Amino acid sequence: MVNLVSKSPVDGLVPLKINGLSLTEIVPEQVTSVAPYAGQESAASEALTALIGAGIPAPNRSTGRDGARVIWTGAGQAMVIGPVVDPSLAQHAALTDQSDAWVTFKLQGQGVEEVLARLTPLDLNPGVFKTGHAARSQLGHMNAVFLKVAADAFEIMIFRSMARTAVHEFEIAMKAVAARAALS
Repeated sequence: MVNLVSKSPVDGLVPLKINGLSLTEIVPEQVTSVAPYAGQESAASEALTALIGAGIPAPNRSTGRDGARVIWTGAGQAMVIGPVVDPSLAQHAALTDQSDAWVTFKLQGQGVEEVLARLTPLDLNPGVFKTGHAARSQLGHMNAVFLKVAADAFEIMIFRSMARTAVHEFEIAMKAVAARAALS
């Protein structure tokens, strides 16, 4: 794969650390959209499991682990994050390299849900949105994919063209949560 992006759009802006919260950029080897053909959902999932050890997840979920993860991103679509997908999967699904279209952030620390509550309409309460859950929604005015990867950590995918704006929004929300905590 040839990476057309010569440098990250957030160089110099992340990592960002505020009051125990951190925002970092994650750069996977590849991001691939997988859209199974009609009637090929099971075959595509089985083939993907054989190739990378993780199949196509149920709606609003993810499968796999760091380095080889599959995230539900909509009806009939998932994103493979990490490994290069073998072209043999194309017999069961449409494959599109999305590596240069997305930037992935990891927001981590105590109060992560409070930060994200200022940015998205999703209910990210730990009793509702658990580790492994995924959703496509808004981050401010930007389209985003949210994945809870740990009790205090989320990975958030944003279109690369909006990366600097996303960092700005994260920073404002992180500072607001820190300011509120300082009042307690």
